[in-house]
Amino acid sequence: MKVPVVIVGAGPTGLTAAALLGRYGTECLVLDRWSTVFPQPRAVHLDDEVYRTLGRIGLSSSFAAVSWPCRGLRLLDSGLGTLAEFRRAAGDGRHGYPEASMFDQPDLEHLLRTALTGPVTLRGESEVVGVTQTAHGVRVEVRHTVTGEREVIEADRLLGCDGANSLTRRSVGATMEDLRFDQRWLVVDIATTADLAEWEGVHQVCDPHRAATYMRIGKTRYRWEFRLLPGEDGETFRDMDRLRPLIAPWTKSVPDGELEVLRVAEYTFRAQVADRWRDRRVFLLGDAAHLTPPFVGQGMGAGIRDAANLTWKLAGVHAGTLPEQVLDTYQTERKPHARSMIRLAVLIGRAMTAGGRPGELLRRVLAPRLARVPGFAGRVLDSESPPLHRSALVARPRLGPSLAGRLCPNAVLADGRRLDDVTAGRFAVVTREQPSGPQRAAVEGRGAVIVPAEPGGELHRWLRAGHARAAVVRPDGTVLAAGRSLTRLHATLPRFDLGINDREHR
Repeated sequence: MKVPVVIVGAGPTGLTAAALLGRYGTECLVLDRWSTVFPQPRAVHLDDEVYRTLGRIGLSSSFAAVSWPCRGLRLLDSGLGTLAEFRRAAGDGRHGYPEASMFDQPDLEHLLRTALTGPVTLRGESEVVGVTQTAHGVRVEVRHTVTGEREVIEADRLLGCDGANSLTRRSVGATMEDLRFDQRWLVVDIATTADLAEWEGVHQVCDPHRAATYMRIGKTRYRWEFRLLPGEDGETFRDMDRLRPLIAPWTKSVPDGELEVLRVAEYTFRAQVADRWRDRRVFLLGDAAHLTPPFVGQGMGAGIRDAANLTWKLAGVHAGTLPEQVLDTYQTERKPHARSMIRLAVLIGRAMTAGGRPGELLRRVLAPRLARVPGFAGRVLDSESPPLHRSALVARPRLGPSLAGRLCPNAVLADGRRLDDVTAGRFAVVTREQPSGPQRAAVEGRGAVIVPAEPGGELHRWLRAGHARAAVVRPDGTVLAAGRSLTRLHATLPRFDLGINDREHR
């Protein structure tokens, strides 16, 4: 029997994709070579747009319990003096969640496994060793990591969420385009109950000789990253005597015995994008499709954005309510978005660490002045990502601004619920107008929901600021189209009736 969707890799991207597909009733099988959650910390940050996706699969409260809000960014010089500080206001952002949250990746992966509902199966100790496309599907060869036994699974489609060394990517002949960034860094994770008495934000040391980053990621968890010098490697700092001088500025009052070193590892930060994200029935997501330096904290988040973009389209195609062609929009929309975020990370990384002694002097002069420019801090800390490019599912005008391609705010509605609670994985028409009976029937007949933008409310203000009277919002929260005519807009609404009105959405 053929499995509708096989997902290779049970990291955050693969698990999110499976959880979203399960919510739509799409059967999928997740294969991972590890028997349980990989225990080492890796990703540590996500923004409110990504947090919103966790909310859609019912994890907002449980993630809040294991995450730590980040209060902003502090730029330090080579002597650890403060160049500039950008403080983030307390409270939630436009999507109902903190604009920046720190966490321990194993904690998140445990939560994501609890969100696997519906016809979703997760199999550990299952290493995918071959992917071959046939005329009618995908042939997946799997090796059991304990017994060595092999089997072949037939799938209708396959999602390759198998990381930077993706076998799936190799199987379809996709290659990585190098965006010209390659740096070796030391990543240090430490647990301690001691109070480090540091400001609760990211500390970026803008030192061209030894750039570094410090951040608190939990109640007792801390992360440091240090750029490695020529001749150094991860092994150089395994001994606390060698590691201590690096972390001493933040831990000088804490004895060695109160510092538990969880991990010391060397990473090469790269900027790369796959040339193709889809080959017929195979799709690439997460690190299999893109790699980014960590300077804007979007590595893992980009993979979750991939899953949010693709899964509802895939569910609609499998259910027969969306045409096959909508799957072409995945690469059209996500690749330029990922590339722009990677280029931003590269730019910021170089601005904070490059230029040698002249660059350091320039930062000493400019950073304090920029921090005092009205509105500049808000732009530095703004979590809003770029709009998606035009596609068959993003009706952006060729000239002029538009809400299309941007995320609709997860606003609080008149009844106290948020937008995502009402739309519950469906299309929505957000409108300042009162729809006529035929308009309402046409919208609801396509499986969508009408959301009134009450005067004075957040959605009303959002539409007015975007010079629109109504907007068609996709299941992933992205605006398909926006304009002044409700009649013209509801005609752009696809049929997306998966019977989800009666399903439980947390």
